[in-house]
Order: sequence, then structure tokens, then C-alpha cells
Amino acid sequence: METGQARDRWSAESGSYAFSGATWTPSSRLTRILSPSQSARLSSLAYPDDVHHSFRTWPRRLSPLAPSPSPEPQLLRLRPTSLRTQDISHLLTSVFRNLYTAEVIGEEVSASLIKARGSENERHEEFVDELQQIRELYKQRLDEFEMLERHIIQASARAYAEKERSIHQAREQVLQPILMMPPVKTVFRSCVDNELLQKHHLICPDDYYSHKVPFCSAPKGTFTPGYSKLTFSCEKRFVPKKELIKKLEASCKKMLTKSEDESDYTMESLTWDSPSETKLGAKETIQKTGLPKNKTWMNHLRASQRELERLLLARMESRNHFLKNPRFFPPNTPHGGKSLVFPPRKTGLIGDFRSGELGQSWADTPVFLAKPSVGFFTDYEIGSVYEMVISLQNTTATSRYLRILPPSTPYFSLGLGMFPGKGGMVAPGMTCQYVVQFLPDCLGDFDDYILVETQSAHTLLIPLHARRPPPVLTLSPVLDCGYCLVGGMKVTKFLCKNVGFSAGKFCVMPKKSWPPSSFRAVATVGFVEQPPFGILPSVFELAPGQTTLVEVLFLPTSLGEAEQTFIIVCDNCQIKELAISGVGQLIALDLIYISGEKSEPEPGELTDLTAQYFIRFEPENLQSTARRQLIIRNATHVELAFHWQIMKPNLQPLMPGETFSMDSIRCHPDRETAFSIAPESGLLYPHTDHEFILGFSPHELRDFHSVLQMVLEGVPEPVSSDPENQEDLLYSVDDVIVLEIEVKGSVEPFQVLLEPYALIIPGENYIGINVKKDFKMWNNSKSPITYMWGKVSDGHIIEVEPCMGTIESNEVEDFELKFTGGVPGPVSQDLLCAIRDSPSPVVLHIEAAFKGPVLVIDVSALQFGLLLLGEKATNTIQIQNVSPLPATWCMKESPVCLQERHEGVSPFDIEPSSGQVHPLGECRVNITLEALQCQRLSTVLVLEVVDGAWSYLPVYAEVQKPHVYLQSSQVEVSNLYLGVPRKTAITLINGTLLPTQFRWGELLGHQASFCTAKVSPRSGILGPSEELQLSLELTTHTQDQLTDLALPCTVSGMKEPLVLGISGKPQGLQVDITISTEDADRSTELWLHHREELRLDFGATVPLRTCVNRQLILTNRSPIQTPFTLKFEFFGSSPNSLSQKPSLPDISPALLKTARIRKKLAKKEQLDFMENMLSHGKGAAFFPHVSQGMLGAHQQLPIDITGCANMWGEYWDNLICTVGDLPPSVIPVHMAVVGCPISSLRTNYTTDQFQKEPVIRFSTQVSGGDTVTRVLRLNNSSPCDIRLDWETYIPEDREDRLVELLVFYGPPFPLPDQDGNNLLCPETPESSISSLSSSLSNESESSHEAVQAAESSCSTPQIISVVLQGHEGEPSDHLYRVSPKQVVVPAGGSSTISISFTPVVLGPSILHKVECTGYALGFMSLDNEVERELPGRRRRLQGFDVQPLRLDLHSYVRPAQLSMELDYGGGMEFWLQASDLIPEQPCSGVLSELVTTHHLKLTNTTEIPHYFWLLVSRPFSVSQDGASRSHRAPGPGREQQCEEWAAVGRPLVLRPQENMLVNVSFSLSLELLTYQKLPADQMLPGVDVRQSASGEKEMVFTQDLLLQYANQTAQVVPLRATVAVPELQLSTSWVDFGTCFVNEGRVREVYLMNLSGCRSYWTVLMGQQEPDKDPVAFGVSPSSGVLEARPVNAPPTSVTLQVLFTARSRELYESTLVVEGVLGEKACTLRLRGQGSYDERYVSLHHL
Repeated sequence: METGQARDRWSAESGSYAFSGATWTPSSRLTRILSPSQSARLSSLAYPDDVHHSFRTWPRRLSPLAPSPSPEPQLLRLRPTSLRTQDISHLLTSVFRNLYTAEVIGEEVSASLIKARGSENERHEEFVDELQQIRELYKQRLDEFEMLERHIIQASARAYAEKERSIHQAREQVLQPILMMPPVKTVFRSCVDNELLQKHHLICPDDYYSHKVPFCSAPKGTFTPGYSKLTFSCEKRFVPKKELIKKLEASCKKMLTKSEDESDYTMESLTWDSPSETKLGAKETIQKTGLPKNKTWMNHLRASQRELERLLLARMESRNHFLKNPRFFPPNTPHGGKSLVFPPRKTGLIGDFRSGELGQSWADTPVFLAKPSVGFFTDYEIGSVYEMVISLQNTTATSRYLRILPPSTPYFSLGLGMFPGKGGMVAPGMTCQYVVQFLPDCLGDFDDYILVETQSAHTLLIPLHARRPPPVLTLSPVLDCGYCLVGGMKVTKFLCKNVGFSAGKFCVMPKKSWPPSSFRAVATVGFVEQPPFGILPSVFELAPGQTTLVEVLFLPTSLGEAEQTFIIVCDNCQIKELAISGVGQLIALDLIYISGEKSEPEPGELTDLTAQYFIRFEPENLQSTARRQLIIRNATHVELAFHWQIMKPNLQPLMPGETFSMDSIRCHPDRETAFSIAPESGLLYPHTDHEFILGFSPHELRDFHSVLQMVLEGVPEPVSSDPENQEDLLYSVDDVIVLEIEVKGSVEPFQVLLEPYALIIPGENYIGINVKKDFKMWNNSKSPITYMWGKVSDGHIIEVEPCMGTIESNEVEDFELKFTGGVPGPVSQDLLCAIRDSPSPVVLHIEAAFKGPVLVIDVSALQFGLLLLGEKATNTIQIQNVSPLPATWCMKESPVCLQERHEGVSPFDIEPSSGQVHPLGECRVNITLEALQCQRLSTVLVLEVVDGAWSYLPVYAEVQKPHVYLQSSQVEVSNLYLGVPRKTAITLINGTLLPTQFRWGELLGHQASFCTAKVSPRSGILGPSEELQLSLELTTHTQDQLTDLALPCTVSGMKEPLVLGISGKPQGLQVDITISTEDADRSTELWLHHREELRLDFGATVPLRTCVNRQLILTNRSPIQTPFTLKFEFFGSSPNSLSQKPSLPDISPALLKTARIRKKLAKKEQLDFMENMLSHGKGAAFFPHVSQGMLGAHQQLPIDITGCANMWGEYWDNLICTVGDLPPSVIPVHMAVVGCPISSLRTNYTTDQFQKEPVIRFSTQVSGGDTVTRVLRLNNSSPCDIRLDWETYIPEDREDRLVELLVFYGPPFPLPDQDGNNLLCPETPESSISSLSSSLSNESESSHEAVQAAESSCSTPQIISVVLQGHEGEPSDHLYRVSPKQVVVPAGGSSTISISFTPVVLGPSILHKVECTGYALGFMSLDNEVERELPGRRRRLQGFDVQPLRLDLHSYVRPAQLSMELDYGGGMEFWLQASDLIPEQPCSGVLSELVTTHHLKLTNTTEIPHYFWLLVSRPFSVSQDGASRSHRAPGPGREQQCEEWAAVGRPLVLRPQENMLVNVSFSLSLELLTYQKLPADQMLPGVDVRQSASGEKEMVFTQDLLLQYANQTAQVVPLRATVAVPELQLSTSWVDFGTCFVNEGRVREVYLMNLSGCRSYWTVLMGQQEPDKDPVAFGVSPSSGVLEARPVNAPPTSVTLQVLFTARSRELYESTLVVEGVLGEKACTLRLRGQGSYDERYVSLHHL
């Protein structure tokens, strides 16, 4: 929303405020670069009085030559001008563009959605309703904003108009000139609606004005400006000095009279007080500006004649100019000699004056320069004389005189001057010297000055200062001594350090002694006393950095705060007050807390007579401790030392109302007390709570009663505060009892309980075993108990752990009873526990029972098992003592069992038969049984234990002899083959329970020499009743029937061996051959007698560089192992070339385990394998993976046969298969290969079956650009030289063209001759061969001889050939072209071709890139006849019969165009003021040129580089410097105004997706400002001078920045510069003073107004006066100055010119006043007139 006009007027007088980021920054001058962010809407509420802001923004200017809108954003957000802003919207816009800046739902889209509502979708209708509400709210907010903006602008305008009206009224009432300060109060508060601003949450005047607006204005009286009134602070501090004011007024009048009497050469300075002002001093100029008396000749003289007359007049006047001595001219005149300090400056043409006529500005130019400029004396002492030399240097180019006025004070004196020459004259650049002497009488500060009078209008003042840095003490002005007891004494030390730069002596005295009659009278050796304080030392001296201790003695005599003031006097006459304060206090202690319950004496109980507090402890046990916490507060701010003492109580029965006497009080220490308190002594810190612990520890059974007393140590006695008696005071201290506490306590016996009170150990325990039992002891007493358990060791051992210790009050402790039995049987015992300080022990009752040792056998029965007759068997048993006691034992066979068998001697041998087993030990016993007869034995062994239970062990055994036999004594072997081992099973049976050993012998019989028999296992042991399966392996070397074979077996323990009979019939070898494909469901199976039907076909469309696998399966129908071999006749590969294993790459083992590396290694291994197969160079190869080997018994061996080729064509071969001694089998092999062996890829082989050539891309090119060429290397992986004939095509998708018929006369692709012409001789017909090849490839059963017969029958030469193929594109060479058209790629080598792309020329309506696609076909031919055909082995087609090599071509063409990001909206605009040529320091002169720079960011958003030139003419220029700047050139202006190139020589290059920062500059110079005076018919193109109705004047420069691209296209950026030029106007054109009294001055005020928005530097020139007599009658003040720019929407700025008229006689005076500007402003003329008279009636009233 924009409410302003197309441009804004800028004013520096009212103070421009630009909102940048979040801060308000005022600027006194117009910034060099104006941006929309700096001219943003500003709230006028913040500064309503003097600052008038605008709500306008710079509008975007769209050039008529701007290109049509594109989808890419052309306008981006601008970078904020403030470096502290946090706004990053410009970054987001530059990165995301439309995604960030584009509206989600624009105004048109929302209007369409609202208009087209009525959908059945409820969510859509709800969305449209919300959208409509949001749009209405948005429009309402915009209307409210416009209303607020309009209201604030109108209020500001009304307030400013009222302010101007009040200022004009003030000028009429106030005689003194009004300063540049607001003389009236603002009325903005009355013009604006505060409620309206508060309603919209804006700042209003009521927020920062505290007083209320009156209901009606007060009556107007005499107007007094606000700046002339005294403020409150000024009224309080102002001291009227009437005499000084009168002197100042007289001096001002004198200076004013002197300035009126000065000659025409003297004007105000450019250096000291005023801003840059220009003066004109030439007499010719004044005459030219004077008003001629007779104007009639101007109406009759022609212009040419007038110019000629003026030229003759100028020549005549130039003859009267003589060179005068510059010494006689004042230094501030053009002829007064140039300055050696400031360089000369000349200005250009200004107004109607020539540059030579306008003199140089030398007002107030310094004549002499003082070194040093200020005389300064430091580090001086009293009585010494100090000198300083001051040099005065002549800074003009002329010798000068000077006069020195000495200092006015007696402390400074001036010596005689020392001049470089005689006569007191100082040559240019030379110096004269004066000696200044300083004689101080004290160490204070002194000031004076020296005046140097020269020919200059101003006197040179040299200040003289004497400053000695004073000493600075770190002593605080208030010294606080703190608190002290009344009658006591406290000494406080303070550190005093001199941190100044000079030493000082100090004296301390009471304030009442200041000022002293003499310092010796008040200086003392000891303390400086002023009761109750004293200070030591009274006199001290401190050097810089030195420190000393100041001791303050405080002796308070009364309660409360005391304060006294002392004076510290320094030897440099400076004093400092020192206040000392302290507080006197009395002792105050409070017992504020006692822990536990409150204690009160019982009725009738005797208590201490003087105790203040009573504390009773609960009954405690002996040696226990009870504690109470006491908190005592020191209520004073003084530290108190204390100690406690325990005394016996003073007990005395008193009757009610009776009092005790002090004589009855006795103080006896209690030596046997049970009470204690901690800490017993220490310090009570000031105003702090202290904690004490009161303890009660009884040591005997009785009651305890004591009194605790707190005694304060060293308490002073209070003294009288009477000053008369203070001289007889004695300082005394004593100990004082301040607190008494009565304490009582009693004792009770211990309470102990056992749980359980008796221990009964269940069961029987072993003697000597320690039995443990837990129990508890409870302490129900109020204090801990200490116990000790007894011990029993008579027969039994009884003890308790822990045996001694301590149990806390109301706590329980666990105990463990240890009971070791010594005698078997039951036990009953009492155990005693002694308690310390207890009269009776604690009893624990114990009961238990014990037993002897126990032995255990590890087995329940002893089994000897089956025994051979006469054999001995031994078994081992383990006897274990499970008791902790040693056991004695004995083992033997039961006598009862011996009697039952009727045997007298036991067959068992027991070792050992007796012994002793240690506690928990073991014993091993060996029992041996000898089998003397066959029987079944069952008996019992007895284990006898001394003093223990006996054990019984049963024993069992079986005694037998061996018996073994065969299950079948005759075996027949089936499926028996010659030389092949055959296995059969036989069974061997053990008829007893004894393990029996057997062994097989050698084969027996008359056929045993032709057979071999093996039994497994050959020998072994048969288990009890075991049936053992044995394996019989029989190998025959004859095919005869086996009838006479026997195999014997020997068994241990048997007298005769076992015999096995063997029979059978052997057979011969049987092998089958089968061929199958990888993916075929059917396979060809052929027996040996049908070998002529077997055929190996690899397919009719095998791709190049692809391995095709087939399987040859050999099946052995017999178990006979036999060798085999496979071999190809012609295309077989050498096994040596395939046996090479690829070496592993040199990489880490960890990488070899990754899947990606494994995949690449496998691919490389396959490629190497294919390359080795085709190494013989025949174009095709067949390879059996297993060429020879052994065919195992009944083995089905699949053999992979691989076929591959690197050249197209059909291939035939034979595979010879030989198996053992069987006749060889010949298998025909066929393979047809298709594909192109030429590729542009680096690798020769690949595992992909159909690999597509990569697209040849030419990227994006500029429309109409140069031809782009790509060089492509073609690699031939075949063993043949291949000729390629290239044709380029443009894709064409037309439904009316599906196929195309090609007719050729002669060969389609003939060979060229030596001259490059195509040979038309026909070659062998290709069509017949193609038809035959297709029939042969489809009929797998046709033989190779049929193919040869077909080829021989077609021997007629073909003259005309016809080709029918599908239509894909149109042949074309204008877009893409391949050269050379015909190229031969050598076998295994490479050739290079060039593919060129010529970008098309796009029309002007195309703005986006255009895609260009095409493809090139390379038709392959073989020039070698042998390579084309080898009868019976291979045949290769060529030309159109072979698939050509296809290269896809792709490119984009787009117009040349760069994306531009401008600093300011849609155009590059410059806003300047002509006053910018005047620098901040006007003394340096007017700038000849001012350069203002804006940034233009060029971005190449395309994929191609752009080459371009930047073309612009003066006053605009471009550069590539990345920094934005406004630099000034103080030298002469540049004279080159012709068209120039920004980059000379080579063009600029902008890479894809890169940007370039271009600086576009505008040069403002004085020469450009002269264009405003040219007539309209002579105005230069691109320059326009505009002037509004309000008087504002602007110069507008327009031009186009041309981006000239290398493809002869251009892009235009409009440039515009607006320069505001000043326009001056006087309030009147003449002033008539009337009749005035002679020598009486009259003043008239004339207003000089600036109508423009530019600052104006003006000066006033006085014309020739009539009559021309001295002194001058007319004058003006001021004679030059600066008029600020006119504020926006405000009246023009103005300045008051006071025109003075003083009649020198009674004649009529007339003159002309001309106001000129240095920036080419139009001159303003004011006619002056006045009459002189001696009549006193014309005397002014204020002069009477």
C-alpha cells in the first residue's frame, strides 16, 4: 500500500530519521545511497514537535523495454541497511525464490474461490468461508491503516503551520534575534486524536506529557521565548555579574562597529565559525551587479553589439590593474598573500561570474601559528622559576609584523622576543620566539593568556596554564569505628594511600580549630583529640603510591552514637573533612532457647536462691549422658570473652513473702558434679546467637544438683559522661556473672531381656563338633550397657560370640552360642553374663545331646559279572566316614554263607581287610574273586565298626566258557562288475555270555588268484550273545562265473575254524551322453548307437561379448570308473590361456570381504575369462569347462560348455567326445552372433547383454552461438578391421510414415577412391545371403554343406538393391554432423570421430530453453573377403543387414539472458542533492566530483557461460569492485563525457550458477549543475530539468545500461538519477529606509527562503553605492550562510537578513544587494534606498 507520491523531498534541517532494523538513527546529512528500507513508513508520534516524517515509499519504476515476465522471480528482497538487524528474509528469498515470496493464495485465486463456491464438499465450503472472512478482515485492517496515516499527516501539517505562525509573531515582538531553538510550544497534542491512537495501540502524546491540556487557552501577553527563560537549575546556581555583562555588551558593540567599518574585502571566515561560505571581492564584479542609471540603451542595442561593447570595456578596465605588494593587503583578501598551510582552491563558474573573477576564500586564515599552542607548566615547587619558549611561525607567503600583549597576572611574565631578522619582521615560514616565565607562590592552579595582534581580523590567543596534579588519598570521608562498651577503649586502623601523581604533606586538626592561626599551634606529636575520639598521626607526608596507617582511638562514655569531624589540610591549600563515628553500648545477653521439655520445680522443692533458670533432666542410667541445647544471644555489637563455672546450690527454705540476704549466699565449686557444658570458654561474637551443649553423665546411683554460672571477662566499669571529670578517669575492668542456671538429675538401674531366655538344641550331634545357636539380648534401659559373657570348658566347651560389647539404649544385639560336646549323652548347663555397673548377672539356660562315628559303603551290592573259568576278577569299593570322628573297621565274608556252600575257605581276597578312617575321610578296599568252577555265586561281606553300626555288602558272580557260529555259511554276490569292488553282509553269532575273539584268514579255492576278498572288520571281540554284522568286499578281475571260493575264520577258545563259501557273475562298462541348455525344459539324450542325432546349438541371436552356456551330461550306468576327453576342432580355446588365475588387487582384506568389492572382482574375473577365450583372434570361441577327467561309477557328470564371440556372424564347429575305450562321438556345434563390437566405452567387455551407448550431450548452448564439437574415441574389441559409414538423423514421429523403402545402385556404402569419390562397382549381393542366413539360423537340422551350395548358386552380381526398414527419423546434417563420414576402426584398436553441434537461432518470442535431439547411425562393413566368410566355419553380413552403431545426441538451446537483482526495486535509481558537493569541512572547498555507487547483482541461472560487455556513458559508469562506496575526487573534474566501455578488451565471463556484483555509479559534478542553465533546445539528451509549482527544482538524468552479449543480443537495465538543486527567493525585491538621521543606524529584516529540497550555500554581494563615497552606507548581516533543505510537506526554510543603513550625509543613497549561491542558483536582487537628514525629528526613539 503506497499513499505517497512518486518521489519524496528530503530535508537535512528537520533531521532525517531512517528506520533500520530495530534502532532510530538520526542523520544530519542526506545519505549517499537511498533505499526503500531507509524511506520506510515512520511514525510521527515519536518526534511530533520538530520532526515531520513521511509515510511514502519509493515506487517501483518499470521500464517500457523490460522483458516479459518469466516464471523465475525478477524482484528479490533487498538486504537491510543496518548491520545489527536480524531480518534474514533477503537470504531466504535469494535461496528459495518463489517458494518463499510467492503468495500461497493470491487475491485473484481467493476471489475466484469465493465466486465459484457451491461445492458439495463440506470441508471445501468451510475453507472458502474462512478465506472470505480473512480477506474481509485484511481489507478492514488496510482501511484502518490508511485512515490512521491520513490523520497523522494532517495533524502534523496543522501543527507545523501553527508553529510557523507563532514564530513569525514572536519575531515581531522580540527585538533580539531568535536562535535556532524552538521558541514556542508545539500544538501537535491538540491536533491529533489521542483516543484514536490508543485504540489502535500506537504511542500518543498523552503517553509522554504529564500535564493536562487546558480547557481554553490563556490570554496572550508579552511574548518571552522559552530559551531565554532561566531554568530551575540555573536560578539556583546563577550568580549575577552586572559588570561582566556590561563589559561583554560593550565589546560586542565595538566588534559590530568594527565589522561595519571594514572594507569590501573583509568577509566572514570559512575556517572558524561559519560553514562553507564563498566571498566575492573583485571591484569589477560589484560594478557589474550595480543597478545602472540609464536603462534605455539596453532596449536599442543588439545582442551581438552588446557583447562586443562589453569586451572592449573589459579590455580597457584591465589596463588599470597593477601588481601591489601583498604585505599591504590583509591576509584574508585575495591579494593578501597565499597561505602556506591551506592549499589554494579555485571554484568553477558560479552564476554570471567567471571563475577568474571569483576570488579565493581566505577569511580568518591564520597568519601566525603558535608552537606550542598552549603553555602548560607541571611539577612546580614554591620559590622556583620555570621558563617555556613559545615560537610563532609565519604561515603566509608574505613577511608580517606582530605585537605581543603580556600576561595580566603577576605569576607569569614575558621576555623579549627573538626575531630571525632585524626590524621585528618575520619572513614567510620563519619563526620568532618568546620566553614565558612562571613564578608560583603556592602549589595551586594558575591560568592566564598571551594576545598576539597581527594584520588578521582576529587576535591570536595563547592560553597559559599551570597545573600540578594534586595528591589523592584513598581515605574514606567517613571513618566508622564500630561499637565499643561504655567505659572501654577501641583502636581502629585505616589504610591511607596516595594514588595521585604528586607528593603532599597533610595535617589533621579538629574542625573547631579550623582555620588555625598557625599550623604549628594545632600540630601535635601524639593523638589529635576530640572526645571521645583521637587520631594518630596528626601530621604525615605521602609520596605517590606510598601508604600509611591512621589509628583512631574510641573511648565512649555514654550509651548511643558519637560523631566528630576533623579537617585534613594539604600543602597545596586543599582541605578535606573527615567524619569519625562510633557507638557506645552496654552488656546485654539473652537465653533465647532451651531444648527439651520445660522444667518447673515441684511444690515444696528447694531451689537455688539466685538461679535465673531451672533445668531438670530425666532419670538416666549410670555412665550415660543426656544433653540439652542452649542458645544464648549476644544482643550487643561488641565481642565478649566468657567462661563457665559449676557451683553448689544455695538451698534455704523461705516462708512465703520472705527474701534471702546476700550474707547467706555461699560460692562453693561442685567437684563431684555430673553436669558439664561445652564450650567452657570462648568469645561471644557481636549480635550473634551462640550454641552451648549442657550434659548430664551420672557416675553413681544418687541424685545430682548444681548451678552453672556464665562469667564475662574484662568488663569495663561505666564512667561519668561529665567532661569536667574526664581528666580523672581510670580505665578498670572486672569479671561479671551475667547468667545462672540451676540443673537437677537422677539415676535408675539397667533393664536387660534375653530372647529366648533358654536354648534347647534339637537332635543328636557328634561329639567334638561345634554346634551354633543364635539368640538376642534387648537393652530396655535409658543408656547403653556393657556386657561380658562367661565360658564353660569342663567336659563340654560352651562360649558366646561376641563375648563382650556395648548395647545402646532401646537397641537389640544378636549373639551366637557355640557348644562343643565332649561326652556322648544329654547335657544341661547355665551360662552367666555380667553387666557393668549392674549388681546381678544375666542367666542363659542350655540343653543338648551327642553321638559317635558312622561308616558308609559307596555301593549297595558288588557285581563280578560273567567270569571265564579259571579267571580272577577284582572289584574296588569305597568306605566313607560321614562323621567328624575317626572310625576303626574290619571286613570279611559271612560265616553263614560259607556254611551254606559247604566251603571252609572263602574264595575272596580282601585287601586291606581292616583299618581306621579319619573324620570325614575315605578308604579304598580291593576284593578279588578266583573262578575255580562253573557256577552262579551269591554271598555277603560284613563290615564291622568299633563303637558304631555294622554294614552288610551282597556279592554276585557267573562262571562260563566260549561258543561262536555263522548265521549262513554260503553267500552269493549280485551286481558284480569287472574290477569294481562289491560289498555284501555276513553275520557272526556268539552263543555264550563271554566276550570271544575272532580273526578271518586268506581266500581259498582254484579261482582265488582272480579275486580279492576283504572282511571288515578282519578281527575283533564278540560280546555276550552278540550278533555281529560283517562286510565282505569282493573284487573280480575276470568275467567268468565264480563257483570255487572259501574264506576261513579262527575263534579263540574253539578247536575248529569257521568256513564261508562265495559265488557270483561279473559284468562290463555302460555310458550315456545328453545335451541340454540352461533354460530349456527338454534335453537331447542319445545312446552310443544314436550318436549321429546329437547337436549342440548356442542359439541364433547370441549377443556380442556375452557368454552362452550349454551342458553336456555324461552318465555312467555302471560302477566302472573311466577317463574321458572333450575337444573342439576349430574354435576351441587353449587350456593354457584359460588356466591363468587373476591376481587379487592390492587392497586390504577387510575390503575384500565387502559385497561391493566381491561383486566387482567377480565381474573382472568373468571379463578376464572371456578375453582369454577369444585370444586366438577367430572372432568366436567354445570352451568346455572340463576338457578331460575321470567319470566315476554310476556318476552323472554335467559339463558346462561356454560359447562367446567378439564379432558378429554365424559360426560352425564339431565337438569330439571320447569316453574310455568306447569309440569317439562327433557332435556338430552352431552359434549365430549379433551385435556391434564398436563402443565408445573404455572397457572392451562387459557382462551386460544389451549395453546401450551413452548419450552424447552438448549441454546448453546460446542461441546462434558457435559450433560445439565433441571428440569421441571408438574402440573396436573385435579381431577385424571394421569400416563405419555415418549418417545423422533427426527424430520424426509421424503417423503417415511408418516404413521407408531405400533403393541403391551398386553397393550402399562404397569405398572412396584416392580422390575421395565413391566407387560404384557392385559387389557380392547381400540380400540373397541375408535370406539364406535367416533360413539357416532357423533350421537347426540343416547341414553346413547346404549353406555352401546356396551361396555358390547366387553368384550373379547385384546392381540394384532395395532395403525396407522402419521409419524413425529424417536424415539431416544442419544440426548434428559426424566427420569423417567414413572411418575404419582397426582390429583391437580405436579411431576418433568428431561430432559437431550447431545451435539454432531462436526467435524473440522464445524465452526458455529448447531441446534438440538427434542420433547418428554407423553402418558397419568388412573390406576383407576372408573376414566376411570362411567356408564351413563362419559367415558375416554387413551394411543394412547388420545392426548399426547408434549414438544418441542431445542438447539444449536457450536465449542469452542474465538474472538481475537490483538494490532498489525495479530500476536503478539515484537520489542526490547538489549540496552533497560541499563537504562536512567547507574549508577544503567545493568538490569537483561526487561518485555514488549502487550494486547490481548479475546471476547466471542457466547451465552455460555468458560472455558479455557492459556499455554505459557518462555521467554513469560501471565497475566490478565488490564494495559499495561513495568516494569523492577533490581534484579537477573529469572531462571525458563520451561513451565508454566498462571492460575494455575482452568480454566479461559469468559461469553457470555463479553471480557477479557490478557497481553502477553516478558522478555528480559542478559541470552537470551548469546544464540547468541551458535552453530547452540545447539540453543534452537524457537530461531533464523539472520545477514544481511549489518552487522545488530537480535535474533528472536517464540512461540505459546495455549488456551486449557475444551472440549479438543485448539486455537493457534502465538507469535514473534525480539531483535536487537549490532555489533561492527573497521576501521582497526592494527596501526603502525612508529619511533617517545622519550617522544613526537603521535595520530592516528581509527573509531569504530556500524553496528546494537541497541545502544552499549563499553569500551576499553589495553593488555600487550611489553616491560612491566612503564610508559605506549600506550593510547586511549575515553576509553568507547555509540554508537547509525544505522539509517534506512543510513551508520553505528561511533566514533573516538584517539590512543596515547609516546615512553619512543628507544625500539620497541607493544600492543593490545580490544573493548568490555556489551551486549555480539563480541570483536574487534586492534594491536599497535611503535618505539622510540632519533634522532631529528623524532620530529613532530608542536612541533618545
